[in-house]
Amino acid sequence: MKTHRLFLLLSLVFALDVVGASKFAIPATDKGLPGEGPIRRYEWFQKLWERKRSGWAERVKTDQGALVFLGDSITQGWGDQFRGHFKNVPVANRGISGDTTRGVLIRLKEDVLSLNPKGVVILIGTNDLEEGAAPEVIAGNLKLIIAALKKHNATMPIILCNTFPSSASKKRPADQIKKINQLYFAAVKGDPQVTVLDTWTLFADVRGEPGGGGRGAGLLCADAKGDAKKAEFPDLLHPNQTGYDKWASALQPLLATHGFVETLSPAFEAEAGFVRIFNGKDLTGWGFRNQRTQEKTAIFDGKKASSDGRYRAINGRLVVTTPPEGRRIQQLWTTREFPKNFILKLQFRATPNADSGVFIRRPQLQCRDYILAGPWKELKKYKPQDWNEIVAVVKDGVAHCTCNGEVLNAEFKVPATGPIGLEGDRGQMEYRNIRVKELK
Repeated sequence: MKTHRLFLLLSLVFALDVVGASKFAIPATDKGLPGEGPIRRYEWFQKLWERKRSGWAERVKTDQGALVFLGDSITQGWGDQFRGHFKNVPVANRGISGDTTRGVLIRLKEDVLSLNPKGVVILIGTNDLEEGAAPEVIAGNLKLIIAALKKHNATMPIILCNTFPSSASKKRPADQIKKINQLYFAAVKGDPQVTVLDTWTLFADVRGEPGGGGRGAGLLCADAKGDAKKAEFPDLLHPNQTGYDKWASALQPLLATHGFVETLSPAFEAEAGFVRIFNGKDLTGWGFRNQRTQEKTAIFDGKKASSDGRYRAINGRLVVTTPPEGRRIQQLWTTREFPKNFILKLQFRATPNADSGVFIRRPQLQCRDYILAGPWKELKKYKPQDWNEIVAVVKDGVAHCTCNGEVLNAEFKVPATGPIGLEGDRGQMEYRNIRVKELK
């Protein structure tokens, strides 16, 4: 009798386990499912999908309010510890190897929305391409994913990473990936809740870098297809540690702007004789001017952001945010003019392919992600997605400028007087420790 009861009990437990597991199984057919395009049903994928999702269901409470990374094997490859990055940030990895945009749609509510995330980083779409989905179908699913996230939380920051480069040998040719990214951008253009991170340009071999198959290291190269580089993607699909480090560095400025990292202002004391012209707390001393006449049109003393929100003072940084339109030129100027000879020092950090500039009395000194956006020569000392120092010495109407001690502009003429300005164009640019020393 006891044996019979034990058998019934074990049977019941097994049955409940099967029912519980089936909740996270891939639907047998596409009928009634959201989106379009491929849903993978390979045996290995079904087992992985079920195992991952059932495990995450047990962590819904502990992962509440996390920064969620959503995607496929590339996201899964971060691991739960994110390879040592994003320390002290509650993060949750919701990447499943082999997943597609439609697969993400199916699991979005239970795997992501149930966590009430404070932010979401998305990288998805490469597997759709391998399964033969058209870029238009992939982008259509992305629209639905974004719409669901926005409906759940209308203020939560969403970072959309461009689909990474791969290779035609992986059924992921560069022209198709570029098309997906173009459609992704069009889908979110003008949406201030979504920031597009240019990770395609970050990783693609378009400049003939060593190991990438092109010629002429660091130069634009006609025979460079825009595939992944083996030095960063050994199998031309998945990044190695170098690739993940590079991705993390690219994300860091955006995560700082959204308040996930770098939440304290670093201590800084200007050198003797130097005066800070950005106090690190607000935009006092800065404003807008008429582009043609240079007349002051707005002053932002005591304000933490410009009237259009493009310029913000965040924890010691003057941030020129990514425009939702993709590109928008806007300048911020000091309310003060600088007629005397002077030395200008500042630090800047750029997201991939960001373009900005520093105006010295009116002429523009290009200040951007040099390794991708220029200038016309390679800067060996430039640190991509890290802090770099610009020093401009203005004497007798001529400016001499360096970046990390390397000549950026040997000399260019500037007017007798005028303000100092910053420009936003594309991507995000940050400035800090902006100070001036007047010379006799």
